[in-house]
Amino acid sequence: MTLDEVLARESIRHTITSYNMAGDRLRVDEFVAVFTEDAIYEMDGVGGEGAVRNVGREVIRKWFSRWGRGSKDANPVNQAKFIRHHLSTSLVEFTGPDTAKSRTYWTAYTDIGPDHGGYYLDKFQKSGERWLIAHRHVRLDWSSPNSLFLSSAANLRQR
Repeated sequence: MTLDEVLARESIRHTITSYNMAGDRLRVDEFVAVFTEDAIYEMDGVGGEGAVRNVGREVIRKWFSRWGRGSKDANPVNQAKFIRHHLSTSLVEFTGPDTAKSRTYWTAYTDIGPDHGGYYLDKFQKSGERWLIAHRHVRLDWSSPNSLFLSSAANLRQR
């Protein structure tokens, strides 16, 4: 492994971490900043109607903006008081000089404790000095019977 590869891997891991930190804190601008302009964001494992496919940074922005906690809303979309995604095993492989792919396992904790978990399948594109997500497939493997994520996803579909 070369020094350039080590630095690229660390930059990719920084992007993965930035996604989670921004997402957990509902910081829309920081969340969408980790994606390429034409990125694809997919999520499955939450049931047929819960599958998500967004294409383009602005479509991702509009979708993510709907998750806000809205303190004036008597029944906000997001039911959790807090959410923390914990990342674990992550394998990054280069597919070209400016492209890479990765698989990263994660678990999310909310007010109820372990809420849901799965893995990310990512494709990255180098953009200047940064590595951005060109395609993210979020796979949900499991959820708690009382998952606040699943109840929030159901609220989102109803609006």
